[in-house]
Amino acid sequence: MQNVYCKVNMTKILVTGGSGMVGRHLREILPDAEYISSKDYDLTNEADVRSLCERGWDHVIHLAARVGGILENISRPGDFIEENLLINALLLKYARAAKIPRLTAILSTCIYPDVYDRYPMVEEDIHNGPPQRTNFSYAIAKRAVAVHIDAINQQYGTQYNYLIPCNLYGEFDSIDETKSHFVTALLAKILKAEREGANGIQLLGTGRPMRQFMYAGDLAEVINDCVEKQVTESFNVAVSENLTIKEIAETALKATGNEHLAIRFDNEAKDGQFRKDVSNEKMLRVLPGFEFTPLAKGIRKVYEYYKSNNIV
Repeated sequence: MQNVYCKVNMTKILVTGGSGMVGRHLREILPDAEYISSKDYDLTNEADVRSLCERGWDHVIHLAARVGGILENISRPGDFIEENLLINALLLKYARAAKIPRLTAILSTCIYPDVYDRYPMVEEDIHNGPPQRTNFSYAIAKRAVAVHIDAINQQYGTQYNYLIPCNLYGEFDSIDETKSHFVTALLAKILKAEREGANGIQLLGTGRPMRQFMYAGDLAEVINDCVEKQVTESFNVAVSENLTIKEIAETALKATGNEHLAIRFDNEAKDGQFRKDVSNEKMLRVLPGFEFTPLAKGIRKVYEYYKSNNIV
């Protein structure tokens, strides 16, 4: 099939969800792109999405999503699946109709099976089991984006792709404990312990579950590489290290100069998903030589940002 979508030079770039953690990092690398948030366009409204897509974009970077913490995912699953399905379906439909040459959507490793027999998981494993129950609706809506993009690429000859990042942390994450990622919440606890002169920090669970955590600025760099190098393949974006929660906490204490603080785990609390690590082998074939920010270095950067700006 002849491809009528792809252009050689990308000059007009739209970023949805531009006020979020990744969007704010992306602004530092792609300052000339247009960044929109829910205050600018309602992406669940068909007329808004149609008019947005008809503005002649060369590349859309789709970060926007309805997101929340575990408690909100459990209590409002209908809202999560409805809003995210609408946002994604409408944007893809009208991007294709407007013949926008490129679109890159950002998903999440939560779309992978909750329990699997082989780790790290690869891109072909996405549909080999149901996602984790606590954010099931959100994960299914995100998994649907991968299906939608693959389908329109096959039928219409579009060159759209998606990236599947592991857990993130960064300066611009929400510090609300109900919404923040683990590393952000961990740094908030460390800074509070410093301020109050406490001798330790309290964490939920046993500390045994394993996670991959990536500095959000690294994902922004990968997105930029996809734009500059005209990458059309879809792949996981994840660090190679898969550490226990306890190891991550110990790394954070060392990186922030707080090794004296004791780590206390609430062993009665649920641990959640034990592991969900994914392979970065395909990514490193597509973007050879890409270097991730070491965890200790990234944590130190975020810690210093929070401290100097009195965020926590």
